[in-house]
Amino acid sequence: MKAVPLHLARNFVHFIAQYFWTIGVVMLPLASVFALEFTMPIWVTLFAWLLLREKVSRSRLLATAGGFIGVMVIVRPGAGMIDPAAGLVLLAAAGYGLSLIMVKRLTGQCSPGAIVVWMILIQLPLGFLVSLTDWRPVSVSDAPWMLVAGVGALSAHFCQAQALKRLEASVVIPVDFLRVPMAAVVGYYFYGEAIDLWVFLGGGIILLSNFQAVLSERRKTALTASSGDPLVP
Repeated sequence: MKAVPLHLARNFVHFIAQYFWTIGVVMLPLASVFALEFTMPIWVTLFAWLLLREKVSRSRLLATAGGFIGVMVIVRPGAGMIDPAAGLVLLAAAGYGLSLIMVKRLTGQCSPGAIVVWMILIQLPLGFLVSLTDWRPVSVSDAPWMLVAGVGALSAHFCQAQALKRLEASVVIPVDFLRVPMAAVVGYYFYGEAIDLWVFLGGGIILLSNFQAVLSERRKTALTASSGDPLVP
């Protein structure tokens, strides 16, 4: 029960961030939304340093910067980003970052499965109350897709909590940049959306940035082990 206040805070922040992000999707071009949303790993690195006292190495900073550059190459946002709604998406990115830091804190007190269950229990009534302001009937044909979306989202949250339980937040989150090229591949195969050279170039930058960070962390761990110092999990 000691973790209940943190569960409540985390889910309120996460729910508000999702609400702002949804407004951004409606009012802004997707390229602008993606570009602003993917400032999240930068917020995570900042919050991890401020709240969790994680040491942010140069390799992690380079991975975050490289991932952000890769996203910019893929989405190539234009002047459409200059919009009041862009501020809401930026707040959503900061909210997602803070929410993930809270999840990292929660992994020290409860299991990833419990974190997901608390998320359902808290955000389901919140979502229902907000939906009453603009309720739309759901058709039978929508139900399978809603089920797929729900299972996918819950699985993603569970895997994310598992990763945060085992690794520092500033190590885990730069990998999240991979969602952009992966989304482009899904769009190509399922919706016939074209994949241009910029997607491959940006995806390559993201992959190389994260690969370099992983190699650097491994070298650092190996040096620590060879020096005889105790490893810090």
